[in-house]
Amino acid sequence: MNCRPARWTVLASSVLAVWLIADSRPSAAPQARQGLTGAPELAQAYAAIMDGRFEAVPPLLDRTCGPAPREACQLLESVNLWWQIQIDPFNRTRDGAFESQIDDAIAAIEAWTHREPLRAEAWFYLGGAYGARSQWRVLRGSRLAAARDGKRIKDSLERALALDPGLTDAHFGIGLYRYYADVAPAAVRMLQWLFLLPGGDRIGGLDAINKARKGGLLLRSEADYQLHLLYLWYEKQPDAALELLEDLIERHPRNPHFQQAAAELHDVYRSDPDASLKAWQSLLNAARAERVAEPQMAEAAAQLGMALQLDRLSRSEEALEPLRAVINARPDAPFGAVARAHLQIGDALEHLGRRREAMASYQTAINTAGADDPLRIASRARAAMRAQR
Repeated sequence: MNCRPARWTVLASSVLAVWLIADSRPSAAPQARQGLTGAPELAQAYAAIMDGRFEAVPPLLDRTCGPAPREACQLLESVNLWWQIQIDPFNRTRDGAFESQIDDAIAAIEAWTHREPLRAEAWFYLGGAYGARSQWRVLRGSRLAAARDGKRIKDSLERALALDPGLTDAHFGIGLYRYYADVAPAAVRMLQWLFLLPGGDRIGGLDAINKARKGGLLLRSEADYQLHLLYLWYEKQPDAALELLEDLIERHPRNPHFQQAAAELHDVYRSDPDASLKAWQSLLNAARAERVAEPQMAEAAAQLGMALQLDRLSRSEEALEPLRAVINARPDAPFGAVARAHLQIGDALEHLGRRREAMASYQTAINTAGADDPLRIASRARAAMRAQR
């Protein structure tokens, strides 16, 4: 959970870097081993990750390994940690563990492809492992390293589909590549040239993503999530994006990220502060009832979101209470919550005409933000102070 503008920017850049995958025309290889071993068990573990039931994943994987390949379980352990990072993306405390886990998973799956080069699922999971690492690298600003991983994703998933044209889940990644390669900014398309990747196809990409959504064994929810971003950023269809998010909330009610995304969508893309406030209130209720993962973090994020909408609705006095609650609770997450609360209090007080108090709150926000300030809280507070002089 985090400040909205930075969140959308990070995710926008990460999606392309993760799925740099090319269109392929696979031809079945003789004696190739096809299908996903232990798919039902793996699907249960993946669903738990998307649910935000992170603590349930290790015992699920203990039961899954056996029917499913050990390397696939190793990858899902990393994906489980990656989703915990995504929920609070500016918190770096899990980075070391994730980097170690995903590097080990890549090494194990690469060894698997060497042992069984005709096994399609080995190549599929290798592409997925590079994809998870690429997302994290983009989040942390290592975009060139992420692009190098993108080339490996492309090669791995091409190989998987060549060995098994029926591996429907792989079309999700292919669809994302086709789409983004067509609509991405020129600076991103330069990476295609650098790594000799083919061009894109917006319509074909959407078709491939929907093929994976309808027929894939593992990635339906992931495909829905990524598709909702396409509808927001490029297709200009916020209502269609909201419908996908509502389906995700229904399927995965414990994952607070989907509820937060819906609240932000109402604000940013539908300009509906009343609906956004209602969505934040729903998340707050779920957090206090411990119906979502990371309830303390979700509660703080909901209070920050509610206060922002109350201030926009000219209910600035009401906005102060949830912000002071965040400050009093001093939650460890989401990252920068206390500094952000001081910044928002400054804004609300300024709107109430209480400028001396507002200046004090802005100064406290600067002092609280510290040196590691990816949300630019200190610079925003300084700008607000200059505007009052």
